[in-house]
Amino acid sequence: MQLKAILPLAVFVVLAIALGVGLTLNPREIPSALIDKPVPDFSLPNLSGNGDGIVAADLAAEDDIILVNFFASWCGPCRVEHPQLQRMASEHGLKIYGIAYKDEPENSRAFLETLGDPYAKTAADVTGRVGIDWGVYGIPETFIVKNGRIMHKHVGPIHEWEVEDKIIPVLKRLKGEGE
Repeated sequence: MQLKAILPLAVFVVLAIALGVGLTLNPREIPSALIDKPVPDFSLPNLSGNGDGIVAADLAAEDDIILVNFFASWCGPCRVEHPQLQRMASEHGLKIYGIAYKDEPENSRAFLETLGDPYAKTAADVTGRVGIDWGVYGIPETFIVKNGRIMHKHVGPIHEWEVEDKIIPVLKRLKGEGE
């Protein structure tokens, strides 16, 4: 008889604890299964249709740190983060590769012509297949890659405060600075 009385209370306590823990988590900090793994093998055409696009081997240069940013012209948050990408490229000398995700190349080119182009290389992932291989589930998403390995993933737009508070510390750690 006592077990029947205690069982609903025990189930309630377990569910309350699980819900309480879940509410403390930040949904933007979803871990990537690809952290510290090689970038997926891929080859994408150049956004303008001429010249070299981006291939996985481009991200494997020795001691090279590259930001890979998935963006699209139809993405409002991509417009929000765009000034930060330009600032990181110009002020911090970061090499940033842009992958236009599920976007028509002419729309992506117009986006970059209007807002400026912070990317060292830009490619088109029209079908979204490469994005899926990288674990992209919404854009913008930015990956920090060193020596062909994904070292960090940032979900959502990079806001001004996140450059100094989140991105630069990761870059310094990867460069071996400030240890």
